[in-house]
Amino acid sequence: MTDIASGAAPATRTSRPPPRGEAGAIGWLRKNLFGGVGDGLTTIVLLALLVWGLWGFVEWAVVNANFSAKSGPECTANSPGGACWAFVRDKYRLIFFGTFPFEQHWRPLFACIALFAMLIASCDRRFWNWRLAVIWLAGSGVALTLMFGGVFGLSFVETSSWGGLPVTLILATYGLAFAFPLGILAALGRRSKLPLIKSLCVGYIELIRGVPLISLLIMASVMLPLFLPSGFTIDKFLRALVAVVLFAGAYIAEIVRGGLQAIPKGQYEAADALGLGYARKTFFIVLPQALQVVIPPLVNTFVGFFKDTSLVLIIGIFDLLNAGEQAIVDRNWSGFANEIHVFLAMVYFVMCFAMSRYSKYLERELNKGVRR
Repeated sequence: MTDIASGAAPATRTSRPPPRGEAGAIGWLRKNLFGGVGDGLTTIVLLALLVWGLWGFVEWAVVNANFSAKSGPECTANSPGGACWAFVRDKYRLIFFGTFPFEQHWRPLFACIALFAMLIASCDRRFWNWRLAVIWLAGSGVALTLMFGGVFGLSFVETSSWGGLPVTLILATYGLAFAFPLGILAALGRRSKLPLIKSLCVGYIELIRGVPLISLLIMASVMLPLFLPSGFTIDKFLRALVAVVLFAGAYIAEIVRGGLQAIPKGQYEAADALGLGYARKTFFIVLPQALQVVIPPLVNTFVGFFKDTSLVLIIGIFDLLNAGEQAIVDRNWSGFANEIHVFLAMVYFVMCFAMSRYSKYLERELNKGVRR
């Protein structure tokens, strides 16, 4: 007879700790890196290669590096086989600010600070209301006023003199900011039941996605002025920004369309049962869920377009990467391209890694209600 039938108190069950070697750091190592003879040998070989490669890089970048040379020949003579970071120290203003007037470099510096502050504030969910619009208007006004000048006693600087980090930030920030609503509208239009709207959106998306960004930049720089009235011109930087917006908008549209298709049909039926119109159903029920689903591919697209801003070199605009390439031209520092490329790679990595980490945080926060 069981304990329940006999009325006896059930026996207490005491939890025992897991066997030694299956928990903690040792258990993780045994499970993931040394699960068998083959796994152990593979782990040892890869770790040896990793240590060897890292030591070679550290030896070149730190141990034998030169940070104080005044010229390329002096750097080579004093630190053979090591990195010449004195080159980066000497050219950092050209790398970050391009051909902007040298004595006015404080202007793009504070413009970048304003843009970074605006973007950081946009990541705080507490500002996701009317205050975010005020932050964007204030940050954009400060940044563009400092870059253009012409007011408050600041000398006017044409966009042809811009370069470096401000160009990358402006193209990426405002290109994606305008492309995001364009992509949402194009995605909704592609799913529309109205044939004309659907055809226009499909034509735009497929046409733009079927050509490389370089071709759009060339069209905006070379072909567009041919169709404008005589004496009417559009700034080259603005034309590049429009090309980036159109290109990014088409890719964002397809990502958002995938999110819309992932929403269960029951959500649409529930909204219809509540008597909600198309606009309220879309913007209050369907679209928020669709955007939550597509956060990872959206961020992947944002990271890709942030790096693709370097393609504007083809129309004579020098972003961060291309300004760094210009620094190599100096014959006094010839032969140190690796240092510039490693430095720029670190800058791009920091920014792109920050975007990816924020997307992971945002995805985790927005999924708290459905996570088990």
